[in-house]
Amino acid sequence: MGVNISAVVVQTIDGKGKPLSDFKGQVLLIVNVASQCGFTKQYRGLQELQRLYGEQGFQVLGFPCNDFGGQEPGSIEEIQTFCSTNYQVTFPIFQKVHAIGNTTEPYTTLNQVEPAEEVAWNFEKFLVGKEGDVIARFKSSVEPNSPELTAAINSALEQ
Repeated sequence: MGVNISAVVVQTIDGKGKPLSDFKGQVLLIVNVASQCGFTKQYRGLQELQRLYGEQGFQVLGFPCNDFGGQEPGSIEEIQTFCSTNYQVTFPIFQKVHAIGNTTEPYTTLNQVEPAEEVAWNFEKFLVGKEGDVIARFKSSVEPNSPELTAAINSALEQ
């Protein structure tokens, strides 16, 4: 896909810069999430992926985004509470981002992934290999437990 995210720095939930290179050696699934979206139930599947593959070096990274229909209006504290209370999310949730328009990282970089276009909606997924290379992009409608996504995760973990 030609895009590497290792040099990207994102903002943790407590506002600190975190280089994505800290995750080198792990397979990542980067997802723009929202609490009031038709796809919000995918949190359950994302947490299940984290549970199934976490010990094998897999990590889901959630980036709240209010760019699509205002479906993530809450504060970061409200979002964190929503995720842990409703979906028992254990994967990291980061600061809110912009995935379209005047984008913020990681989406300034991820939007360069083929097809080079802005994220279309909440819960678009980017699969990142152990060396930081983006290896697949999945639209919002691709469920976390879909055969195409789980096969891609398994393949990346075997690399």
